Amino acid sequence: MKVLSVFVAVMTALLFMPVTAHAEDITVSADSAVVINADTLGVLYGKNESKRRAMASTTKIMTALLTLEAGDLDTPFVADSMAIRVEGTSMGLREGDTVTRRALCIGMLLPSGNDAANAAAVNVAGSIPAFAELMNRRAAEIGMRDTHFVTPSGLDADGHCTTAYDMALLTAEALKNPDFRAICSQKAMTAEYGAPPQTRTLYNSNKLLKMYDGCIGVKTGFTDSARRCLVSAAERDGCTIIAVTLNAPDDWNDHMKLLDYGFERVKPFNVRLDTFSAEVVGGEAETVTLAPPENVTIGFTAGERKNVSVRYDVPEFVYADIEKGETLGHADIYLNDRLLRRVPLTAFEAVPRVRPKQGPFGWMIRLFTGGAVNIGGI
Repeated sequence: MKVLSVFVAVMTALLFMPVTAHAEDITVSADSAVVINADTLGVLYGKNESKRRAMASTTKIMTALLTLEAGDLDTPFVADSMAIRVEGTSMGLREGDTVTRRALCIGMLLPSGNDAANAAAVNVAGSIPAFAELMNRRAAEIGMRDTHFVTPSGLDADGHCTTAYDMALLTAEALKNPDFRAICSQKAMTAEYGAPPQTRTLYNSNKLLKMYDGCIGVKTGFTDSARRCLVSAAERDGCTIIAVTLNAPDDWNDHMKLLDYGFERVKPFNVRLDTFSAEVVGGEAETVTLAPPENVTIGFTAGERKNVSVRYDVPEFVYADIEKGETLGHADIYLNDRLLRRVPLTAFEAVPRVRPKQGPFGWMIRLFTGGAVNIGGI
């Protein structure tokens, strides 16, 4: 099928809501901090955001993401007895306990179980060092250039480090995973594990879920070396802001300031996508309408909106039968040259194939037009 590529600038197709900007920076207690727009990854505020530091249990964002991406989330297995023998916070695993990968993700993201992180690492990769290799490989794919993982739990280890900016990139990627987003946003969840398995209620250590309107996660952390670390995200009117602090004595208040700062600058934009008409070959109608299922809302700053464009891939013609809602093309929303969102263009109506009239030679017509032939019925 021949495809026609169309580039359309959409500056005039955006519903712009003015942003109230403030020139002064905010003051936070953190040694390192960053705020980004999750939709565009644009940095809204930074303080030593590229300085390498230990990150404590915020490490578990990567551990949970890899565990969820490994799939097979609800198959029970016995947790490795050596992996769960680890210091620090725990979900309460004991030798011989039966768990699932989903339960381990709940255990590491809510009560920050080091036992959960280690058990997941061994189950997914076979060993903790092998899992660390997966962590670093995935970090490179995400673009975390100043990060090196050694442990799945975030306990202090030589060479285990990241930056506030890298953790923001990781969080933006993790929030695309619906299972991750669903777990980290809960104040409490039930999980079934044990010997025999029992239903337990696990509580989230992230106080921002109760303190900040629109908070959807993400992860707390503390070790003697890293001190207090926190990654948060909040959503309002379709815009998602991510904040990261490393070594922040007053992290709860820091994050409320940082998230407010982000929402003052990022506002929702309705990207109005065009509809198209394509010729139909062999159909009861000559054309079919291609349209997006709905308009798309993306958060932008006033500066970002000037560099937004949409590029369309639409077919010049399509073959019947066509079902209503069938994807026939797509619209790509770009900020500069970086793809933000791919939106399907679907058939607005069904277009059945023309059925040949039956007659003495109907079987021959069906044969040459691709129809089914029942030779035995002739």
